[in-house]
Amino acid sequence: MTTQAPAPEKAPTRRGFIDKAMSGIERVGNKLPHPVLLFLGLFVLVGAVSTALAAAGATVRIPGEDKTVAVQGVFTGDGVVWLLENFIPNFTGFPSLGTVLLMMAAVGVAERTGLLETVVRASISRAPGWLLPYLVAFVAAQAHLMSDVAILVIPPLAALVFKNAGRNPVAGLIGGFACVCAGYAAGFTIGALDALYTGITHQAAQVLPQGADAPTHILINYFYTASASVVLALIGGFLISRVLEPRLPQPTAADDTDGAGNAVTTEVTDLQRRGMLRAGLAVLAYAAVVITCWLLPGSPLRGEGGALVPSPVLDGIVPLLFLAFLLAGAVYGRTVKAVTRFEDVPRMMADAITGMSAYIVLILVIAQVIGVFDWTNLGTLLAVKGAALLESVGLTGYLGLVAFVLLVCVLNLFITSGSALWSLVAPVFVPAFMLLHMEPAVTQAAFRIGDSATQMITPLNPYVFLLLTVLKRYEPEAQLGSLLSRLSVFVVPFLVAWLAVLGIFYGFDIPLGPGASISTP
Repeated sequence: MTTQAPAPEKAPTRRGFIDKAMSGIERVGNKLPHPVLLFLGLFVLVGAVSTALAAAGATVRIPGEDKTVAVQGVFTGDGVVWLLENFIPNFTGFPSLGTVLLMMAAVGVAERTGLLETVVRASISRAPGWLLPYLVAFVAAQAHLMSDVAILVIPPLAALVFKNAGRNPVAGLIGGFACVCAGYAAGFTIGALDALYTGITHQAAQVLPQGADAPTHILINYFYTASASVVLALIGGFLISRVLEPRLPQPTAADDTDGAGNAVTTEVTDLQRRGMLRAGLAVLAYAAVVITCWLLPGSPLRGEGGALVPSPVLDGIVPLLFLAFLLAGAVYGRTVKAVTRFEDVPRMMADAITGMSAYIVLILVIAQVIGVFDWTNLGTLLAVKGAALLESVGLTGYLGLVAFVLLVCVLNLFITSGSALWSLVAPVFVPAFMLLHMEPAVTQAAFRIGDSATQMITPLNPYVFLLLTVLKRYEPEAQLGSLLSRLSVFVVPFLVAWLAVLGIFYGFDIPLGPGASISTP
């Protein structure tokens, strides 16, 4: 009888600092509960703390206000009655709910007819080789309009465009992904993300009396995000071309598919170009009518005293954008035969809203948490104490914003849902910074930075593993550690760029958006 020799033991693979750090983040993050359970736990915590403070007779006085308000307990007779009477209004009256669903319905038509993807293809498919990294970075910084679809479409498409231009496709793949993540909250485009953020901001600002007059419309960060997207594109293009690409090995395989195995193509047909042209002309004509009506002297679309800002146009920007996207998607769809009858448009709108079911369930719980934060005056108490703490350690003004950004960067490694994270921190930090004489628009702008900077390197981001799947089609030996190390090249430069642009707006007191100044009156 022969004895089989034991297989030689494999030498242990040495793990670097990045691998160990990312593994630690993954272990901790995986222990976090589902966002709904997280907010249910927070609701119980707010209820218990508020009830205990109410029993102790805790009060808080808002700086600049004469009156003192008492903390009210959720788990008391008054608290239970309030919750029963306001449970549905908290949900249905949540500011971002209707806005997000409206925007998603319209953008869904533009997406499902193929308009958005065709625009991306047409934007980068014929760019000269030297311009390609910068154009990919710029388009990626506008892509949050497409929601998470942007992460599925742009990186594989950028890889194919790089390959066709004789450049390393892996640079396009990784660079496109990094720029989508870092610029997800930036851009000249307006989408459901903006509506979601501003709805939560509006609700958080109501913790303080002065929050009722604070500007919280969907464009409060528009000037800032548009400017940041240009800077991010320039830096992103430089990093792709001069830092990432020279350090990449040549691909050993080439499989022009996305993570789902679908073929990726850069071709834009004549019919699609005709559809884009017609959609563009329709939107331009629509915009011309709206702007003309807005600028006309004595127009009902002007504000008090004939002011352009604030005005009903800004207050009603969401339905105006809704009609613009709906018009563009319908015209394009009709041209390319994706829309053949009227029923196709409402069907596409319904499909888009169906995909938001998880968001609706999350908002049901978030609305109750923010509602009790407001009613119990616990949010006011935390904001006042938080503002006092920041002042005591000298973290006011821009330094306070930088500290907040760094906190969000760390939290974003574990809580990858932007809406969940903003819902957690907004009820405390929006009013806290208001007490430090900063508008809610500033705190929201700072949150955008932290929410974008570290999104690309957390192992809790499922799209990181999708990117690894696509990367393996070009580099079969690629591992998660090598992918994260390449992505990490972008983190600090993008974070510094975001902060620098915010510093310019803050230092020169430039409005972050229409009617959204830096300082409170």
